Amino acid sequence: MALALLASLISIRTGLAVALVEIVLGVIGGNSHLLYSTAWSDFLASLGSVLLTFLAGAEIEPAVFRRHLWPSLLIGCTSFVVPFAGAFAFTLLISHWSWRASELAGIALSTTSVAVVYAVMVETGLNRREIGKLILAACFVTDLGTVLALGLLFAGFSLWMLAFVSVTALVLWSLPAFAGWSFHHLGGRVSEFEVKLLLLVLFALGGLASLAGSEAVLPAYLIGLVMAGFFERERALMQRLRSIAFALLTPFFFLKAGMYISLSALISGAFLILCLFCVKLGTKFAGVWPLAQVFRLQAREGTYTTLLMSTGLTFGSIAALYGLTHQIIGQEQYTVLVTVVVLSAFVPTLIAQTWFLPRHEALPATEDDPQIELVEAEHETRG
Repeated sequence: MALALLASLISIRTGLAVALVEIVLGVIGGNSHLLYSTAWSDFLASLGSVLLTFLAGAEIEPAVFRRHLWPSLLIGCTSFVVPFAGAFAFTLLISHWSWRASELAGIALSTTSVAVVYAVMVETGLNRREIGKLILAACFVTDLGTVLALGLLFAGFSLWMLAFVSVTALVLWSLPAFAGWSFHHLGGRVSEFEVKLLLLVLFALGGLASLAGSEAVLPAYLIGLVMAGFFERERALMQRLRSIAFALLTPFFFLKAGMYISLSALISGAFLILCLFCVKLGTKFAGVWPLAQVFRLQAREGTYTTLLMSTGLTFGSIAALYGLTHQIIGQEQYTVLVTVVVLSAFVPTLIAQTWFLPRHEALPATEDDPQIELVEAEHETRG
């Protein structure tokens, strides 16, 4: 928590996204052996990723998704397919990895980090603007492709998987109506019934996903998506959940992500890491940037969108860990992939926030946002 507080102070003073600062502090703490994983810190980090993913899905308003349907679908699908093909071909033909290891590398390096993108969107206020909503919707499509590819190529069928799919479908269908009724009759009290109910659903489906060999972040994203219309009317509840996530949980998640970067591994595998990092960014730009021009985004916005679509963290790390635990890749390959994934969370976001932040989109859209005065003051100071 001391590092989380320090990250906030550095973020306020420098204007960098706090998630990036937390990742850097995690690198320093992990390599200096000041930080190490424990059972409870791993749990808080996992819960942080689940809640962040849920909140990211809840920001994708149905009307906005329909309005940006073709841009988000085409950008999102291209953001997955082109990097997957590029990373698969490079690791198979150039690095001489096995076929299945190359498939896994393609999945891990095709992702877009919902956690990083959402954190940046909230901090800059872009989550309330059209460009931010388009980016979040495209992120959803990309990561849905990642999860489906991981499941189709590697996950086996089981009764637990059948139960997970069935229960998730039932919850997605019934939760909005049930939440609306129960929140109306039981909400608005000190006991925070609404928050506890949502956390119960996330915990239950996350546990069922783990039993089925899937990941807890997948149902969290889908739940957030179906609840997006509800949260349009319940902005106060969204703000309470956001406060819990950003104050307590996400610092553990981003600090732990930084701890995955081993400076010794960076040195020994520097050339391969650099090559794969360039493959990821190059294929993302080759796929996403031309489409941004087709859909008439200005050059600055198109570059900003492409850079954020180039980030990776949650799903990329999950895919790499899945490959290691199922002996698809070895420890050295795992270290290389995770290092590339975490670097892709930091470098593109740093470039985007420093040089390509859309100027006219930087402020929140509505005056009822409790952070608007703080954001306005910060931008006036930086201006």
